[in-house]
Amino acid sequence: MSRWYAAVLASRRVAVPGVLQVTLLACGCSTSGGGNALGAARAAEVDRDVRAFAQTVAQDVTRDGPTAWKRHFAENGSFFMAVNGSMQFRDGASAFKGIDDLPRVIKQIELKWGDDLRVDPLASDLAVMAASYHEAIENADGSHTDAAGFFTGTAENRGGQWKFRNAHWSQAVPAPAAR
Repeated sequence: MSRWYAAVLASRRVAVPGVLQVTLLACGCSTSGGGNALGAARAAEVDRDVRAFAQTVAQDVTRDGPTAWKRHFAENGSFFMAVNGSMQFRDGASAFKGIDDLPRVIKQIELKWGDDLRVDPLASDLAVMAASYHEAIENADGSHTDAAGFFTGTAENRGGQWKFRNAHWSQAVPAPAAR
C-alpha cells in the first residue's frame, strides 16, 4: 500500500507504537526451541499456504479492486497497518472504514509481489510474509499512479483462513543524486 494510499487515507492516522506490538509478537513466537517449535513438515506447509495466500491477495485486489483488501485483513482489534513508518490503521474497524472510502479515488489496482517473496513460519497458524511489490493504480479520475516498495506483514490462520494480522508498506525512495 503505497505512499499514495497514505495520502488518500491520511485522516485515519493514529500515533500508536506498532513496532512494540510486532516486537512482542515476534518474541513470543520463536521457532527455535521451546513449545512453539515447528516440525519441518508443518513449517513447509505453513510456507506453502502463506505463499498461496499472498497470490490470492494479489489476484483478488487486481480483479476486484481496493475493496478486496477487506477479505484479507483481520477484522478484530489485533490488526494494525503502517505505511512508510506511520500508523495508518489502529485496528480492523478503522481499516475497513478506510477501505470503504477507497473506491471514490481508486478505480483499479494491479498488485504484483516480487520474486523475492519470503515466508517465515512462526507457529502452525502464524507467519511473517515479506516481499517487494509493484502497484499500477487507475484513479477514479482516469489518471494513473505507479508505486513500488516493500511489504511486511504477519499472516494468521483462524478457522482455516489466512488473513493479515498486521501490515507495513514502505515505498521505495529514489537514490540520492550523484555529486
